Amino acid sequence: MSAAQHESDEIAAIRQAVQALCEKFPGEYWRALDRERAYPTEFVEALTKAGFLAALIPEQYGGSGLSMGAAIAIMEEIQANGCNGAACHAQMYVMGTLLRHGSPEQKQKFLPSIARGELRLQAFGVTEPTSGTDTLNLRTTAVRDNDHYVVNGQKIWTSRVEHSDLMLLLARTTPREQAQKRTEGLSVFLVDMREARGRGLTIRPIRTMMNHATTEVFFDDLRVPAENLIGREGQGFHYILSGMNAERILIAAECIGDAKWFIGRASGYARERNVFGRPIGQNQGVQFPIARAYAQMRGAELMVHEAAGLYEAGRDCGAEANMAKLLAADASWAAADMCVQTHGGFGFAEEFDIERKFRETRLYQVAPISTNLILSYLAEHVLRLPRSY
Repeated sequence: MSAAQHESDEIAAIRQAVQALCEKFPGEYWRALDRERAYPTEFVEALTKAGFLAALIPEQYGGSGLSMGAAIAIMEEIQANGCNGAACHAQMYVMGTLLRHGSPEQKQKFLPSIARGELRLQAFGVTEPTSGTDTLNLRTTAVRDNDHYVVNGQKIWTSRVEHSDLMLLLARTTPREQAQKRTEGLSVFLVDMREARGRGLTIRPIRTMMNHATTEVFFDDLRVPAENLIGREGQGFHYILSGMNAERILIAAECIGDAKWFIGRASGYARERNVFGRPIGQNQGVQFPIARAYAQMRGAELMVHEAAGLYEAGRDCGAEANMAKLLAADASWAAADMCVQTHGGFGFAEEFDIERKFRETRLYQVAPISTNLILSYLAEHVLRLPRSY
């Protein structure tokens, strides 16, 4: 049996296992959480116990040691089965910064506990109210004070902080005007929020149109041990960039899963719903949007797999990861809109789950990076057009 065939069988088995797990968390589970804006603790614990959230942690640290191909299959299946992986997806990619750039001591201290589910590393403190995605202009500072850094500033849209033990934090350690290069002077820290809460760390939830457990976080003279600095001081921007490709690929896979869910629901309804004595799916006005959504999803899916293949091979995949996220987000949003239109009034009814998934998938036109910024990236770095910002 070839290695490719073996991997296909392995991924097929993973898909089946994820599907079986998701069946235990049907639509009514998610609807109840959505009404209360509550966190899916039981779902996250089940994923953790099954080893899915440790997919990309090497076996030497107690993880599953799976490929990126397996990881995207996990995230896609979660979404395709009506669940919401956004509640915990950061656990799969945030740890990459620690894995690639952390010291041996840091990796041994944290990764095994993360893999076992004893620690949750799900929070990523980067975005700020004044800078948004202009990361190089962030204002949160970390000043060295003997064996600690003192952190002051604010982050926003920092999701899952209230349900995470650790946070990956990007802060400025060198004033921008003193940095030798524009991309230097930022550093990455691993913040233990179990110790930080009430000691300089304040969390304020933000209620949003979807149940996303997002917050703004305030740092007031928070002391972080110097041993929690990841890598070299001042090189943090480069460290987080190396993890953003994985983030884009995994979230693109979620979008593909969403698109498949919407297409499946729309197709099933169009076959069964009879109006004027015939199934509505017999009408081209209903058929064509579903078929177009399917074609759009399949094209995006191919780009996701291309980006994942390049990532696994250790090759530069910045353009492909960004295109995968762009195309997949567009495909999921188009499929969501089509699904609502196919169902008519029932598309707005809570019990069908369509309006919930519609709200959830809309997020990916904006996060973790706006589709417009992806177009700017492609224009500048692939097409060599003048920088627009």
